[in-house]
Amino acid sequence: MFAVQFERFGPPGVLAVGTAPAPRPGPRQVRIVARTAAVSPVDLGLRAGETAMSRNLALPHIPGVDAAGVIDEVGAEVTGYAVGDEVFGAVDVASLGGASAQFVVLDFWAPKPNGLSWAEAGAAGTGIETATRALDLLDVDDRTTLVVDGAAGGVGSIVVQLAVARGARVIGTARPESHQFLKGLGAEPVGYGPGLPARVRALTTADADRALDVAGAGSLGELIDLTGAADRVVTLADFGAAAHGVRLSMGRLGGQADGVHGLAIAAALADQGRFRVPVREIHGAHQAAQAHETAAKPPRRGKVVLDLRDLSQNRPG
Repeated sequence: MFAVQFERFGPPGVLAVGTAPAPRPGPRQVRIVARTAAVSPVDLGLRAGETAMSRNLALPHIPGVDAAGVIDEVGAEVTGYAVGDEVFGAVDVASLGGASAQFVVLDFWAPKPNGLSWAEAGAAGTGIETATRALDLLDVDDRTTLVVDGAAGGVGSIVVQLAVARGARVIGTARPESHQFLKGLGAEPVGYGPGLPARVRALTTADADRALDVAGAGSLGELIDLTGAADRVVTLADFGAAAHGVRLSMGRLGGQADGVHGLAIAAALADQGRFRVPVREIHGAHQAAQAHETAAKPPRRGKVVLDLRDLSQNRPG
């Protein structure tokens, strides 16, 4: 098969389209002919060789964890799906990649809703799973006032929409240029950075019930101040959470049931016009280096997506 891959660590220019063995689905997995895949922050660090996980990669490596496409092979123990079904989802997190390819094995997935374009669907899987898991940990419902620190990014924007769909009041931090964007998602925007408690309290007569740190920018102390207790705060990105008594919620994409649960909810909301996946730019597979360059530059509002259809047409470029 054809795939976007890199044979050595380095800048975006190390990415190229080449050939790789086609994967086969195992039990409780499906293989798709991929239409789209997302570029995620983890992909950038792995490619550059800047993360501890990079040393676990076998080169050449195919980046990407989120994808959408059409099922062409169904693994053992899979029921309710058949060849030709349109789906979206994510690969097994242990693989650290594999989604930017002609054929992709998904570890969890759901039917692609009509309410999401192929670009949106290909960018949705891990963000939905991550957001759903964090909101469940915080018991967010229609009685909750939730502060989301880092609300305008790829995961933050999904958190906002899913929390609003639960009936929560959402206050989201972002830079001023993203405030109108957050309003469009249903959040009340406030400024990003130190001094957050005062800005939030200017909006509400009562302190927030829960807080979710998506940015990992050192705000845990202020979020505890806002909510009144460390157990009312969850972070997705601050690895110093234990020192504050705050829970760090890590991705666990191998948990198929949890992933499918979140995807199904988001898909239903999308078909109701109540959920979208902000897409920043779309690049062809042969423009993967440019896609990685774009994903690394601010403002990081919305996802960068690879259109993989040329790989499925056997055009190596």
